[in-house]
Amino acid sequence: MRLLTWNIHKGIGGRDRRYSLARIIDCIEAENPDLVCLQEVDRLVHRSHHDDQPRLLARYFRSHSVFQPNVHVGGGTYGNLVLSRWPIASRHRISLRRGGRKSRGAQLVLVDSPEGVLHLVNTHLGLAEGERRWQVERLLGHMLFRSADPHPTLVVGDFNDWRDTLATDRFAAAGFRHLTSPASRFRTFPAWLAMGGLDKVFARGRIDVRHVRVVRTSLAKAASDHLPLVVDFHLDGGHRTAAS
Repeated sequence: MRLLTWNIHKGIGGRDRRYSLARIIDCIEAENPDLVCLQEVDRLVHRSHHDDQPRLLARYFRSHSVFQPNVHVGGGTYGNLVLSRWPIASRHRISLRRGGRKSRGAQLVLVDSPEGVLHLVNTHLGLAEGERRWQVERLLGHMLFRSADPHPTLVVGDFNDWRDTLATDRFAAAGFRHLTSPASRFRTFPAWLAMGGLDKVFARGRIDVRHVRVVRTSLAKAASDHLPLVVDFHLDGGHRTAAS
């Protein structure tokens, strides 16, 4: 199975500042993922030509989709999007907004894959270190997150964690393996001259990870201000259905 996670920056190129959802689509299609977790996805916002990006992406890839609007922009919104080749058995949204800071969130879905049920979490954390620690503690301790403990779990997204402190602290304590370590091998930001490993993947449970890599194609470097991450994996003896 293959997962791609990417902060698509609303489809606006990091250097040329040109909006093109087609570039995003081409990059994703070239990797042929089964699961796609995107951050900074626009819906009906002026800067992205009022495109309904969640609907357009789901329709193009003929995928099951779940959108989590987090921030209101004019008459539209932007947030996180999960696309899945396989049915989504359950879906939940957790607000990670702290005080008056920018609204953030996490998506929690159970995917009915051919290899069993996968608990998949897609998130985009805040800019301040203290805020991120609070957000991870809220996520990992939330009853909706804990209710999926029996299932193998992947937590992916844009963590904005320049110093890579969350992996050795909060996630390690919760039994997660950091798949995008060391950060020097998984630099994703800024796309055109990547220096920081802001986009990360954490795994827990019966997940056999085969390969993790950064997509460094010229198109990916132009399409967003982040580079995508791709994870190839299998579920090892997971539950066969969400109801089991």
